[in-house]
Amino acid sequence: MTTLTQEVRQSDVAGGRPGEIRRHELAGFLRSRRERITPEEVGLPRGRRRRTPGLRREEVAHLSAVGVTWYTWLEQARDIQVSAQVLDALARALRLDAGERAHLFGLAGAIDPTPAAGCATVTPELRLMLDQLAPFPACVQNSRYDILAFNRTYGSLFCDLEAVPVEDRNVMLLAFTHEQWRSSIVHLDEVLPTMTAKFRATMAGHLGEPAWKLLLQRLTEASEEFRGLWERYEVQQTSTSKVKHFRNAHVGPVSVVHTDLWLGGDAAARLVTYTPADDTSRERLRELEKLTAVR
Repeated sequence: MTTLTQEVRQSDVAGGRPGEIRRHELAGFLRSRRERITPEEVGLPRGRRRRTPGLRREEVAHLSAVGVTWYTWLEQARDIQVSAQVLDALARALRLDAGERAHLFGLAGAIDPTPAAGCATVTPELRLMLDQLAPFPACVQNSRYDILAFNRTYGSLFCDLEAVPVEDRNVMLLAFTHEQWRSSIVHLDEVLPTMTAKFRATMAGHLGEPAWKLLLQRLTEASEEFRGLWERYEVQQTSTSKVKHFRNAHVGPVSVVHTDLWLGGDAAARLVTYTPADDTSRERLRELEKLTAVR
């Protein structure tokens, strides 16, 4: 039954300004997503006196690393500012899919800084080119190392990339936090310092941009190894071609020549290709492409 308080609140919203309507929609959406997740799904104990369906507000606040009072105000449709970093944390804590995540950012009036499947850089023609490059692994990355698109061989070279959430498809993040991705890189202890130095050099032109700040925050919070390398303040320019060595879980060791082909004059995105460095690697890439075709 609808209470008098609810009727008054609904009337206020119906006759209110767009900002008020948006805040109430956001509050209702967050409550609905919170109530559908069980404590067991996120590794929390259920307890004996749980009357709230799904998670409690304080549990969502804990999982998102935000204050309980602040999150409560958000669900109460208070007029408060929400950053892209906080929205990203909430989206991950509430296990939102791509559509729900876009809806969350839309209600909050914010721009999602993570890579989107429909990135304007990745045209149908470019996707066709990626497919035609098989069996050679290839992908499209932006300057922040987000993986915007990839062919099947690339998707199986390091791990099952299709199983990785879109917002986590970032080469830096995967190299420091994804165990299967890390295990596929030969000489990881040499590769990671170089990656960090290149990331710092590239970030110099993007200081203050929300997407870059969010990625840096995620890396520093998730990886002690990254924090140690970041504090060295080393920089290195991106090279256009280099031989790299990987250890694929399906076909074994593979040596490839990494080449960057920049798309457009602003160096915002690039086509990354891995061509075989020897005949054995060529055959193993062909075998990997056949395996991905039947999966």
